[in-house]
Amino acid sequence: MQQEYLRQLPNHQRGAFQKGIAWRLHLDAPLLLGLLLLMGFGLFVLYSAAGENTDTMTRQVVRLTAGLGAMFVMAQIPPRTYRFWTPVIFAIGLVMLILVLLVGTEAKGAQRWLSLPGIGRFQPSEIMKIAAPAMMAWYFRERTLPPRLKDIGIALTIALIPALLIGKQPDLGTALMIAAAGLLALFMAGLSWRLIAVAVLITAIAAPLMYNFVLHPYQRNRVDTFLNPEADPLGTGWNIIQSKTAIGSGGLDGKGWLQGTQSRLDFLPESSTDFIFAVLAEELGLLGILVLLSLYLFIVGRGLWISLQAQDTYAKLLGASLTLTFFFYVFVNIGMVSGLLPVVGVPLPLVSYGGTSIVTLMASFGILMSIQTHRRLLGGH
Repeated sequence: MQQEYLRQLPNHQRGAFQKGIAWRLHLDAPLLLGLLLLMGFGLFVLYSAAGENTDTMTRQVVRLTAGLGAMFVMAQIPPRTYRFWTPVIFAIGLVMLILVLLVGTEAKGAQRWLSLPGIGRFQPSEIMKIAAPAMMAWYFRERTLPPRLKDIGIALTIALIPALLIGKQPDLGTALMIAAAGLLALFMAGLSWRLIAVAVLITAIAAPLMYNFVLHPYQRNRVDTFLNPEADPLGTGWNIIQSKTAIGSGGLDGKGWLQGTQSRLDFLPESSTDFIFAVLAEELGLLGILVLLSLYLFIVGRGLWISLQAQDTYAKLLGASLTLTFFFYVFVNIGMVSGLLPVVGVPLPLVSYGGTSIVTLMASFGILMSIQTHRRLLGGH
């Protein structure tokens, strides 16, 4: 496929592509550069957030390296291969989620893992972060767009079944992320704004019932804390109050790297994971926040550009939904740390200290690079 693509290019463009290492490795150079800059900036912030702990930094570097490896591998696989295997991977993911509920490993009151021989503890919900939007894209690949009501109903079923299974573990944060990934694919398929407005209205009406009969007690506490954190300032409201204090105290240019007080004096919990944005805001101020947001927006913009250039419906929908899911991660984390959303345990992508989530995110960027570098030229352009 790559040689056919090159033969259709003018001589000067063909030479440029043949000399490009990134092209030969199926890597999109602008996207890769954005990701590397974000990782470097994240390590810079994490070093302070983790109290200058070199062991933490070493583990994070290892995980980021594993993520880059996953990205490279996924970039080599043509989109048509993903399209062929999507239903199988989605079905395997559903089976594994059911097994988690039946025979899964429990830790800290949650049953989210499977113990696999030779692999160890594994969290199947990570598979669904990619498989759910991929299945939505696969379903709509040859259907009329915008989708009809029947197709919308089937698509909602595809998105909500894994989300409900994950919510039973319970893991509300991941369930919301997977539901959002599927719904974003539906939105990109051309869902009308009128139907979106109706869905928002129904959700608002059903919210009290969900609060009383669906949410677990600890999840209701999170909603209560979001609405009024000052009601229990030394208990459930402590995290968000300290987080907003850290963000507000940073000012324009912050207190200086390694000079934050909220995290250094242990006022700010989870400073290296879910609340690392508050550390950044306190130490680097508004200027540091703008640098971070600029990196995120560049990556999201590049991902959407790649998706728009894709030459089949499956690749367009999959690329766009993976990109917007990444943006949704950023939006939810910053929103919850700032007190604008309930705390749901979503890390700040590629900045928070983490493990499997990093590999999953980087694998999704590998798919985006595959979509970009395996394109065929149409009409000689």
